[in-house]
Amino acid sequence: MKLSALLPIAVAACLPLFASATTASAPNARSVQDDDLRAFSGRWLYIEDRTEGRPTEEQGPPMMVTFGLRIEEDRVVLERARSEEPFPIDGSTIETAATGERTKRFRGSWEDGMLLYEQDYLHESDNKVTGLLRREFRITPEGLQVHVIVEDYGMDSYALYGHPEDIPLPEPAQATMVDMAWLAGAWTGTRGQSSIEERWSPPSGGAMLGVSRTVKDGKMRSFEYLRVVEKDGGLVYVAQPGGKSATEFVLTLLEGPLAVFQNPRHDYPQQIVYELSDEGALSATIGFINGGLGTRFDFERE
Repeated sequence: MKLSALLPIAVAACLPLFASATTASAPNARSVQDDDLRAFSGRWLYIEDRTEGRPTEEQGPPMMVTFGLRIEEDRVVLERARSEEPFPIDGSTIETAATGERTKRFRGSWEDGMLLYEQDYLHESDNKVTGLLRREFRITPEGLQVHVIVEDYGMDSYALYGHPEDIPLPEPAQATMVDMAWLAGAWTGTRGQSSIEERWSPPSGGAMLGVSRTVKDGKMRSFEYLRVVEKDGGLVYVAQPGGKSATEFVLTLLEGPLAVFQNPRHDYPQQIVYELSDEGALSATIGFINGGLGTRFDFERE
């Protein structure tokens, strides 16, 4: 038989092999892409501001302190505390009605390991586009890098987020309850139009008990149950705002009448600092572990 006659038979025999290889490779490639995309799913918590040149006191999260990403078949859902924002990942644009004569537009894409979400507003009267918000998400060895651009405010920020369970816990400082005896007493102060107070019992039985209260216009606006307890050779600060579930902060630094408690897996605050001045005034500052000024409360002994 001539070679020209054998060729069609050989090609026909090979076709199932080529078809099988093609069919097998496509799902494998899709599977790898899906696995990479699924790495973005879950809850993410702010760790630190990575914006180059930004002063420490101006540092903070460029978007929510904590948020979730949920991966669905043809879209990603950005999960907020009280709402969800789904966006496509194929580069298409979705339009929704907005206030006035504006149309809200948002789009998303997934390419080269980056998840992109954009939104803006199109003004019908002059086709002007305003309110551009761009968020870029990338998985890095340290966690999730978030790049946020808000065009109208000239904001260009980078930050690192992590899954709470993956964020390392701080090294506890060695201390006993007696080392915190300077915190005992009744402390009062003001902040704006509110009066604030904290009352701490003396150390006893390996614990100090505290309670705080904020009063404005003659009404209690908030309260909190507090404890400092001995644990594993160190101290733990336990806070229950409004009497709700407890959150623990580990003592990481104790230098005389200065105590720093931290919990990098908590949304806010992540750090609580108490300090007694030489004049006998007490300050309590809450904030992030990395960057930012925090919020300070000043007290005098009652």
